[in-house]
Amino acid sequence: MGVLMSKKQQVEKVQKCNAVVFAFQAGVKDRPPTAKQGDGDVEEDDGPANPEGKSAEEAEKEDVDGGAAPSTSQQAAAATRDECKANNEAWSRLRDGKGVEPEDLDKTHQLTPPAFVRPKREADDDQPVEVELDKKEQPPRDEMCDVCEVWTADDLYPCRVCTRMFHDGCLRELGYLRTEALQEMRDAAHTVTGWSCYYCDNLNLLLTEEEMYSLMETFKQCKIIPESCLVSDELLQYRHFVSKQQFEKDLTDEQEEEVLAQFAALDPEKKGHIEWSDFLYHESLAILRKFRTENSLLRLLTAKERDKARSVFLALDLDKDGLITRAECRQAQSSWFHNPNKDSQSCNVRLMGLCSPMTCGISQVGPMCESSPGSSGSERSKTGDSRPVTWADFLKESGIYILAARPNSSAMHIHLPL
Repeated sequence: MGVLMSKKQQVEKVQKCNAVVFAFQAGVKDRPPTAKQGDGDVEEDDGPANPEGKSAEEAEKEDVDGGAAPSTSQQAAAATRDECKANNEAWSRLRDGKGVEPEDLDKTHQLTPPAFVRPKREADDDQPVEVELDKKEQPPRDEMCDVCEVWTADDLYPCRVCTRMFHDGCLRELGYLRTEALQEMRDAAHTVTGWSCYYCDNLNLLLTEEEMYSLMETFKQCKIIPESCLVSDELLQYRHFVSKQQFEKDLTDEQEEEVLAQFAALDPEKKGHIEWSDFLYHESLAILRKFRTENSLLRLLTAKERDKARSVFLALDLDKDGLITRAECRQAQSSWFHNPNKDSQSCNVRLMGLCSPMTCGISQVGPMCESSPGSSGSERSKTGDSRPVTWADFLKESGIYILAARPNSSAMHIHLPL
């Protein structure tokens, strides 16, 4: 009985639905016919919408033409959004330590670049570091590629700064090196000059989150666009802004000449602009020199770099008394920049803003201070040149020069001691 009642209820529901549908169809039939596209008849209440009596096709055409202006504005808005998105992505890459986004990264890669976490300063970061002169470290090279973790003997290319090894194909698939940079790596990796891997080549990766934030804020206030080249006027404008921000005054004529000399040092190939990577490396060095002590900079050096410093010092310490002269110290600091492409750079010009107060308000010490515009570097006495320098002082004073020599670029990122 219950089943029969359920079927009866279902039939009643279907009948009610059919009645509603029939009523709706009847109401539609009772409506007056609307004018179809192409018909000559036009309803009376359509007059205000088409006062000139134009056909529907003409009206539609006018609607399309009238919408041209909004379409153009929409395109401009879309272009602005794309530009903002590109700038935000560039700032993100800069913050994450990638620096420059190579063109090769536009394609799909088989390998994923490793995640990078910026370093943090430890509590004892500024404490003295004991580095023995008579005990070489000689760290062994890694046996496998840092990317794919496969050993293939002679096909691996070492970094001159750290112990990592790489396959050229792995670096290409990661997208960190363009084709021409890969060839330069193959030519230099096994030579005396050597080649810096993408970790060591990018000095910006040495900055902490706080230091990077300080640098990015300065860039944003100066309207510096990441990953873009800078001409001399833009560099001058940037230096003027930094000078006003830190010293509340414009650059002097002498300081402007120094900025132009700096621009020439960052543009050794005379392209008329400086690459974003070179500008970023130089500003990163300025931040390190501003916020880090000599002991802190010394902690950034790798075992390979400390071993090289030992070899240079021992070669100059002919009488083996653990001392060299101030002149020999300056000579050693110049020796870090042994890249053949840099030989054309003159050491008789104030090259870089790092040795000037206008860059970051640094109180220089050692040869950097002696070669600054306010010093009498060109009139040093023989007594000053013969002043003894210990191994510990030599290593601490040379730290910034050793770091500045890491990039593979032929640009000069720091002023050479005179």
